[in-house]
Amino acid sequence: MVLAAMLLGFTSALAAAADKAADLELVFAVDASGSVDDTEFRLQLDGIASALTDKTVLTAIAAGPMKRIAINLLVWAEAKEPKDQSGWMIVSGPADAARAARIIAGFPRRQNGGTGIGEGIASALRSFSGNGIAATRHVVDVSGDGPETTPRDYVVTIDEARSMAMALGATVNGLAIQNEEPQLAEWYRDHVQVGDNSFVMAVADYTGFARAMRRKLLREIAPQPRLSER
Repeated sequence: MVLAAMLLGFTSALAAAADKAADLELVFAVDASGSVDDTEFRLQLDGIASALTDKTVLTAIAAGPMKRIAINLLVWAEAKEPKDQSGWMIVSGPADAARAARIIAGFPRRQNGGTGIGEGIASALRSFSGNGIAATRHVVDVSGDGPETTPRDYVVTIDEARSMAMALGATVNGLAIQNEEPQLAEWYRDHVQVGDNSFVMAVADYTGFARAMRRKLLREIAPQPRLSER
């Protein structure tokens, strides 16, 4: 009886550990700064929700060793303001993806102000710590339509955030929305992108966000050698 109980406990512990394992931990770090109006903010969230429920994306998730990924939505803007987060969610199939998509699509906007990309990335990196999930890859997926606002007070700048990512072995990718800054993708490549297999994609405006996010998510789930996105 004692041995059976020990074996049962050991099996339960293994199951609990397996439930917390994932192929990828991914933070969607979404721009809600003053240059992003409410329609553009919703187009970002709807684009992420659409990509998560795409059949090709779900197939890619199911093809991983653990057959699941972990995601967290983080909304950033003014550097000094605390960031809003959905909390970590496991996506292992259509039902999980649909639930996560509803949460993301309906997420309220409480952020505004300056373009504090460095603090946004730093907050995303901190969210990996103590989240109860074990994955070998950690990725921050930054979307935005402008370069970092020059900080007025001490905050984590974009260059410091990239150093944090390198120290943690995390990857930061960018989706540059170039409706106001035609060369933003170049700035993202120089100041945002960092880590193994990191990359930057660009879209001309918010109407192309959903299609680009699907391509980006597929590439993040199944990373490829670095390719030019120019």
